[in-house]
Amino acid sequence: AGSRQNEIPQLVASPFQRRTQLLPESRAATMRPILLKGHERPLTFIKYNKEGDLLFTLAKDHHPTLWRADDGDRVGTYIGHNGAVWTCDITDDSKMFVTASADTTCKMWDTETGQCYFTHQFEQPVRAVSLSQGDQFMAITSDPFMGVPAAIHVVAVTADRSQQTNEIIRSFTGVEGRINRVLWGPLNETLITGGEDGVIRLWDVETGKVRAETREHKKQIQHLCLSSDKTHFVSASLDKTAKLFDSTTLQCMKTYSADRPVNAAILSPVLDHVVLGGGQDAMAVTTTSSKSGKFDAKVYYKIYEEEIGAIRGHFGPINALAFNPDGGSFTSGGEDGYARIHHFDSDYFRIK
Repeated sequence: AGSRQNEIPQLVASPFQRRTQLLPESRAATMRPILLKGHERPLTFIKYNKEGDLLFTLAKDHHPTLWRADDGDRVGTYIGHNGAVWTCDITDDSKMFVTASADTTCKMWDTETGQCYFTHQFEQPVRAVSLSQGDQFMAITSDPFMGVPAAIHVVAVTADRSQQTNEIIRSFTGVEGRINRVLWGPLNETLITGGEDGVIRLWDVETGKVRAETREHKKQIQHLCLSSDKTHFVSASLDKTAKLFDSTTLQCMKTYSADRPVNAAILSPVLDHVVLGGGQDAMAVTTTSSKSGKFDAKVYYKIYEEEIGAIRGHFGPINALAFNPDGGSFTSGGEDGYARIHHFDSDYFRIK
């Protein structure tokens, strides 16, 4: 009985006591996660397609992997990278998939066949990639390397794959350290970036100038996640907080404080919930148990900044999180090499 007690999501006392009945113990057994073992190295990024039926997991083992999101069946792997794969994005029709890797390339793949049909070659390691709304452009960030500073590159994506070129339309520089994430803002007018220097910047795509920047975070920013309507986004930082920002003004609206470095934060598409994942630095993991390392995913109220509950499972820090677009499940990926699909039970949706 003692070991089962550890498995269930733990509830946290709150002034909003009526609201915190997240997952009663009697129902916790129905929220058994689906374990995805397809990587030999720590996970780096997780992405669902627009329909929410396909799930992509990336890791430091060079091979992006595709799964069915409902039952966790493995569909296949994309072979071609020679380094850790950091981020990816997928077109709205799910036919094309792009990956950014430490092997200095950004590759474009046919999702169905697994064939890489174009490679953007850079001189520096590539960190983040993001497709614009409409999938006509993509933004790619390259790491600082051998005296060359970090940069953001905007490339056109052609509808006819045989016409695809590696011509860079625009490049933006002026950032200290790595740029870990890049997102397209509303109407493709802006790019939002966050990275090693802890600064979130809003870039004007046309001019390449910084429209706004915010220094709310004190340490490196690990992840950015836009809301489904693109009006706001959440950031995750090693300063043990996640923060909610307006995506046109960069005004900080909410702060979610955790007791561990936060590697990923995601917004529920259907409820006012934020899920945070992280844990102590991977270097120190061997010296602690899975309990004291704080490797559970925490669910917070978006509005009240209140913690609702925690979902345990990983044996190392959580590096990546992604919500299914239908809001009914989310997937976490850890330093332990596992991804876990958590399907919420009906009690979760009864929280007001």
